[in-house]
Amino acid sequence: MKCKNWPIAVCTWSLQTDISGVAEAIGKIGIEHVHLGIRGAVEDPHVLAEIQEQDWTVTATMIDFPQEDYSSLDAIKVTGGVVPDDCWAANKQLFAGAADKTATLGVEFLSMHAGFIDESNAAHAKKFHDRIKCLADIAAEKGLTLLLETGQETAEELKAFLEELAHPAVGVNFDPANMILYDKGDPIEAMRVLAPWIKHLHVKDATRTKVPGTWGAEVPWGEGQVGIERFAAALEEIGFDGAMAIEREAGDDRVGDIALAAERLGALNA
Repeated sequence: MKCKNWPIAVCTWSLQTDISGVAEAIGKIGIEHVHLGIRGAVEDPHVLAEIQEQDWTVTATMIDFPQEDYSSLDAIKVTGGVVPDDCWAANKQLFAGAADKTATLGVEFLSMHAGFIDESNAAHAKKFHDRIKCLADIAAEKGLTLLLETGQETAEELKAFLEELAHPAVGVNFDPANMILYDKGDPIEAMRVLAPWIKHLHVKDATRTKVPGTWGAEVPWGEGQVGIERFAAALEEIGFDGAMAIEREAGDDRVGDIALAAERLGALNA
């Protein structure tokens, strides 16, 4: 399935099932592309074999880390990505395994949530910079591009970090809803700011919080504050030529919501 010239994928972790369950769900929806959660394949070689048996196109892989706690904005600030010192060695090893499995699958992009960028703290900023460079070097050695997902910082803050890092193997997986969920600005303006780095993106929608310091609310695609038409128009404006993966991390009918998102994206071709 395509939306204009952009392949449509599904984030496998959104379906909260195993590989055969993902295959069954996306078969019903009519989608053959996936943004593949790769940690299971790193931890169990049988999972990689199952993935290789599928007739999928993997647009990107994604690695998450065991310590990450999304229960609140404060919790993910201290547990997300490469930030926790006591998890760094294990997470570096996990990332290396993810890079290896991603290369084995012949996939170009490996995405992750890097964690909280805090340039106001010089020691934290240097640690963060050095760790992302380390992971980017690992990705580059495998011929991959590491994609940092938008979220806990403004587009301008992420742009400044990317410009300072200046690593050829680092790009962005753009998630418009995260800009709203974390209350970090308008997703369409953010897309323009980050355009040179956007290689892959998520299709996800949300409404902004009315209580500063708390999460916004994720909603089905087309029912939040992203705006389908202006989102598509902005993608054309910046010349985006990658894949878009439907992500749904809330709700009681994820398969139905993903199918609805696919339908609404397909309507843009009408």
